[in-house]
Amino acid sequence: MSAHPDPFRQARASSCGMTVHVDGEPIPLVLDLQGVRRAAKDWQAYSSANPFHITLQSEEALRNFRQLPIETDPPDHTDYRAIVEPLFRRPAQPDYAARMRDIVRRTVDEACALGTLDGVLSFALPLQSRALALLLNVPESEADEWITWGIRAFDHDEQGPSKGARLENYIQRQLEHAAGTPGEDLFSILHRATFRGRPLTYEEKQGFANLVFAGGRDTVIHTTTSILAYIAEHPAFCPQLAADPALVPKAVEEFVRVVTPLTAITRTCAADTPHQSAGGRIGLCWASANRDDRFFKHADRVQPDRAPNPHVAFGFGPHSCLGASHTRLLLRTLLTQCAERGLRIQTLEAIPNVEVFDTFSRPIGFSKLIQRWSAQQEIP
Repeated sequence: MSAHPDPFRQARASSCGMTVHVDGEPIPLVLDLQGVRRAAKDWQAYSSANPFHITLQSEEALRNFRQLPIETDPPDHTDYRAIVEPLFRRPAQPDYAARMRDIVRRTVDEACALGTLDGVLSFALPLQSRALALLLNVPESEADEWITWGIRAFDHDEQGPSKGARLENYIQRQLEHAAGTPGEDLFSILHRATFRGRPLTYEEKQGFANLVFAGGRDTVIHTTTSILAYIAEHPAFCPQLAADPALVPKAVEEFVRVVTPLTAITRTCAADTPHQSAGGRIGLCWASANRDDRFFKHADRVQPDRAPNPHVAFGFGPHSCLGASHTRLLLRTLLTQCAERGLRIQTLEAIPNVEVFDTFSRPIGFSKLIQRWSAQQEIP
């Protein structure tokens, strides 16, 4: 994970800024950390209530349901979010952390047994999927099906409306199962939930579940593979963590900052603003804000002991990431296991995953990462 040049540096320093064009639509980007934070908090001026258009590229061809709670504004957003928040608070529980340690241990064991593997498909993908099963409180065997989907929840090989059919059909089956055999999993929670005194509609249930699967999949996978590449490039890193475990939480925040797996999210202007006219979209560029050198010295470098680290990789304001605690626990557990095992990784082939728009491109994780793994210690 060599430091990559900041594709937004020149525009961030310029009064001209940067605009991307998506399907003919100009989307000005907010690039500085303070500006991104202000806009993220100001939902009255910059609204999220624009279904299928909160990412730079429209998702109308990928799904049929508004994602909840993210594609709403307060007070709706507040009430929708409250429905699933208890499930997403579970990473703070000791039993949850213990189960996460077991998932990471087993997945690392499998990788070391393979010796040579693709860190994307043979490690990061199954790790993310098994950890997601823990978060959703469903049997881990469900992850076996999710792994077959690859690194993206939507089927990008299909055309037209069928692109999202695989995920929507899966969610429908789980909702039907929860209706007949309710438990304590996400789908059962949605089955029982009410919104202001009425049951959730089918569309609302689909919207909640769709976001959970789509929002935390490739983002976690790309961050994980970036960490694996960094370990390979810096053989002293795992011994450093073993000698000073207090570095682990700081290192996780730094990896998330540098990778910033979601480049930007968009908001729709309720009225004319300095950035855009009423009805137009702006992009809150998390990736640029996280390289703002007024707040991050040597921003292009990975500094595992960086503190403070006011990054916005998990968003900011009322729409901040529901899964942040889960992701932090997963990555902290991974780094701890790597340190305790004295993990050694050699990268044999690396093909970056590159996001390309008309005015910028940036690498985010890897599409292929062939590595050789070995561990000095085994964790019982």
